[in-house]
Amino acid sequence: QVQLVESGGGLVQAGGSLRLSCAASGRTVSSNHMGWFRQAPGKEREFVAGIIRSGNTIDYEDSVKGRFTISRDNAKNTVYLQMNSLKPEDTAVYYCAADLSRGPLSRYVAHYDYWGQGTQVTVSS
Repeated sequence: QVQLVESGGGLVQAGGSLRLSCAASGRTVSSNHMGWFRQAPGKEREFVAGIIRSGNTIDYEDSVKGRFTISRDNAKNTVYLQMNSLKPEDTAVYYCAADLSRGPLSRYVAHYDYWGQGTQVTVSS
């Protein structure tokens, strides 16, 4: 079992920054692939960023490349998503997820085994 708790969401103006945190318990974040996803109203949940178990591979969805950074603090068992240059289209509920498989880092929702409750990010124009 893995428990994931996100925090750090909020309301920010366009061009601003937020840092989301995902605190894990039950398993270490370094033993899983970890991903950040988001879901805007009326839209499907989509991949934002992911970090492979070893930490050697990171993947970003194209629209966030150069603006968002995923990182991991093994000592705190926490994964972060630093979001800079935020845009109104980044508005969504952001979810942290853990993939316990031994396969490659995935962008697919169905490949992730555990999810947090989500944190709301709202970017005003």
